[in-house]
Amino acid sequence: MGGMKVALVSGASRGIGKAIAEALHREGYGVGLLARDEGGLRAVAEALGERALPLVGDVRKAEDWARAVAALKEAFGGLDVLVNNAGIGIFKPLEELSEGELREVLEVNLVGPFLGLKAALPLLKEREGVVVNIASLAGKNPFKGGAAYNASKFGLLGLMGAAMLELREEGVRVVNVLPGSVDTGFSGNAPGQAWKLAPEDVAEAVLFALRLPKRALPSEMELRPTRPQGR
Repeated sequence: MGGMKVALVSGASRGIGKAIAEALHREGYGVGLLARDEGGLRAVAEALGERALPLVGDVRKAEDWARAVAALKEAFGGLDVLVNNAGIGIFKPLEELSEGELREVLEVNLVGPFLGLKAALPLLKEREGVVVNIASLAGKNPFKGGAAYNASKFGLLGLMGAAMLELREEGVRVVNVLPGSVDTGFSGNAPGQAWKLAPEDVAEAVLFALRLPKRALPSEMELRPTRPQGR
């Protein structure tokens, strides 16, 4: 495994996370696949074959992150890239949104990436690695029914913006990727809307960032559908 780059991708059992894991694997990375869906993870890992390690865990739990990072180090020797991708959305008017629903979204979308960064940072420092956060244009543009999701993504950009300024001095680059609408069925719409971004488009943006030389830091990348709403 000497010389092989290694990545850990959260939310890797489907959607954008699966596409990113597949793209990194094609690039020759050893890939740790982290998600709660054991069946989905194992299916992705089996399809990828060698250099894919399924890691069942909950991004809201520090101990699951610690266990995943330790397993990845044991299997592949280190870590070059952390992709914080796991996310959920609860979309409803603010008056109908419960405290529990708000906390649930914040725990996954904001606290999860924080815990992942904390767990992975010692290994990332060793290799001057990269943290890629799959944020959202919803982290800049609030919308009706998006209070919980907007709050989580605005918070993620603030958290990781500060991390970028701190960690660049130690050679660790933090990259925020902000997709617009992606055809995953995430927000309750059925997949198959051709005007939207494909998960593979987001994966290609991640690869673009990782292919840049270490002297270059693409701290924020916005990715939109060319024709919004298919117009």
